[in-house]
Amino acid sequence: MSAPAVPGRGPMESLRQIGRAGLFLVKVISRMRFTRLQLAETLRQIYFAGVRSLVIIVTCGFFVGLVLTLQSYDALARFGAADATSTLLSLSLFRELGPVLTAILFAGRAGTSITAEIGLMRATEQLDALDLMAIDPLERIVQPRLIAGIIAVPALVLIFNVTALLGGVVYAVFLMGTDSLVFWGNIQSSVELGRDFGHGMLKSVIFGLIAAWLAVFYGWTARPTGEGVALATTQTVIATAIVVLFVDFVLSALML
Repeated sequence: MSAPAVPGRGPMESLRQIGRAGLFLVKVISRMRFTRLQLAETLRQIYFAGVRSLVIIVTCGFFVGLVLTLQSYDALARFGAADATSTLLSLSLFRELGPVLTAILFAGRAGTSITAEIGLMRATEQLDALDLMAIDPLERIVQPRLIAGIIAVPALVLIFNVTALLGGVVYAVFLMGTDSLVFWGNIQSSVELGRDFGHGMLKSVIFGLIAAWLAVFYGWTARPTGEGVALATTQTVIATAIVVLFVDFVLSALML
């Protein structure tokens, strides 16, 4: 995993940033506590991070399914295998595209919001005020957002996959006239619950941890200025995209 390079930051500084991010995650996990107040705040964060991301997830999922089916149908039809379009669509979504694209979209919508919120708390000294009141800001601010990301991303991946399949149905069945029984039958016969769907969901949990972790880390370490918060939100998206794609390659190689 690597943090994105920023102007004036060399390889050694990037390595130090990786170490700081890792230590930060260990620190957050070591202080993890589960109380009624924590549960209420976590549920609130799941709503803000997950439910409020539904519009972009559903919209992008539908059009990704539509475009992927269009391209797959055109390519496979040249070899007389147009009926295999649903197989290619479902395996691509469950194994790769669903978890990866959802995590990146989550970082762009919810991750930047989390980073900006925590960064502004740092800039306006709200985190210091919590310390003065003997309230651990890691427990009250960071942990609920971290847990919310781990829970919200897998749920959003499921929704992304469903809407993408609906996009595939619209193109293949309603526009190109593919038999609906053949379309769904190929999906049922080709997708394995553990190897394909299960591995994709495992990826989504890991990507949710990565996206939420980097969002809270960059917000926590943002310079307490407007420029610092803006830079932190940019770093969140860039770092999440790079790390998710790298980890996806490693996980795919191990799972196959």
